[in-house]
Amino acid sequence: MSEKLTFEEQAKQLEQALGCPCTYLPPRKDTASIMTAYHEAAERGKREGFTPILLVLDEWGNMAQMFGDLEAFRQEMANIPIEDGKAMLRRFEADAREGWCEDLSQEELTEHLNEVMGGDMSKGQKITEFLSLTDYRGQVQPAVLAELPVRAPWEVFAYLPFGGWNECPSPEEQRAAAKYWFEQYGAVPAVMSADVLEYALPAPVPQEKAMEVALEQYFFCADIVEQGVGTIGTLADGLAKSNYWYFWWD
Repeated sequence: MSEKLTFEEQAKQLEQALGCPCTYLPPRKDTASIMTAYHEAAERGKREGFTPILLVLDEWGNMAQMFGDLEAFRQEMANIPIEDGKAMLRRFEADAREGWCEDLSQEELTEHLNEVMGGDMSKGQKITEFLSLTDYRGQVQPAVLAELPVRAPWEVFAYLPFGGWNECPSPEEQRAAAKYWFEQYGAVPAVMSADVLEYALPAPVPQEKAMEVALEQYFFCADIVEQGVGTIGTLADGLAKSNYWYFWWD
């Protein structure tokens, strides 16, 4: 069993492992100062050539240990070409639909499509801040604000290994999606925890594109619909209102 570390010890280990400037943000009453710190770093990063990311700490985890051998990971990613993100997301959709046809009866498939793919664009939640900064008890969690030395925001996933477990896309798939979404909507990966990824955007997705993006996000991360908002339409409505995106893999 690994030794349980204090949040401060985790933050120090992360800074040593990442090899970049990091700021420890201890627990506090609300998230306002954390949101301000992130956005100030994001503006400074545009001038200085880095991408900030908030790493949410867990009292039972050790994020530095979770990342493993970062040097070897970065060398490996440097040799992997970036896939076309839009084509990749279409492949995810095709694979999912093929799996449904194989695993579900026609009646079950119809029911699933009616439940998940149905629904109009209504009742979506407007996300006004990074959701994973607050735990299920409503308490603000500690975090590390890391200034990753990558100018292109999608290269976050070539610097930090996120993904590749359960149904979560691999780091190279995360990178491809991030590049596509940045080029289309200015979306920037901004928060990571053990199983959550969040993006920040300069503006919500245009209303006429929201359903298309919601479908992409569903096939990228089905849990945000099937264990979250319930329907593609509800997700689309939220995307058309929000400057933040939330992904969670069970």
